Amino acid sequence: MIYLCRHGQTEFNAIGRRQGQVDSNLTAMGQAQATAMGRRLASLNLADFRIFASPLGRAYHSARLIAAELGHAPITLDPRLMEIGMGSWDGKTDLEIDTAHPGLRASVAPEAWWFHSPDGETYAIFAARLQAALHDIQSDPTPVKIIVAHAVVSRVIRAQWAGLSEVDSHKLSVAQDAFYALSADNTITEIPA
Repeated sequence: MIYLCRHGQTEFNAIGRRQGQVDSNLTAMGQAQATAMGRRLASLNLADFRIFASPLGRAYHSARLIAAELGHAPITLDPRLMEIGMGSWDGKTDLEIDTAHPGLRASVAPEAWWFHSPDGETYAIFAARLQAALHDIQSDPTPVKIIVAHAVVSRVIRAQWAGLSEVDSHKLSVAQDAFYALSADNTITEIPA
């Protein structure tokens, strides 16, 4: 069983600034969201589990808050779980991106534009990175794995798990007050925190 969590709300999330691989701190709401996910996971009475997290500060902070609710469980950082690298778009607002690249985002389907930065990761490169991380995490003998990562990471991992296309991956929700159970039969269940 894998539980897939997105980090809590950040300062950038709150103002609509795209993060990519730059960072911003969790807001008070984001800290409460991560703590609530930890409490909800603790309520599942997980006996033997391991936490894997992106090393980016917002995910690692969320993982530490989750781990505290689970008895300060150790956390394994995996850089392959980092959010999509958008190159020069990292840390920018939509307006800043559109000003630098007029019309580019308008020509791309909503929710797919992350993969169209002129100097960022493509879907294929990003998906391959996540697939390799997921393979290694699944190979870990611990029966339950908790992954704490990011919005686009969550979409792509869930799409891979369920056998969905790239286009379908863009349509998946990415709540910050819920997490996802990825079962051995390739089903995915959203669990409110």
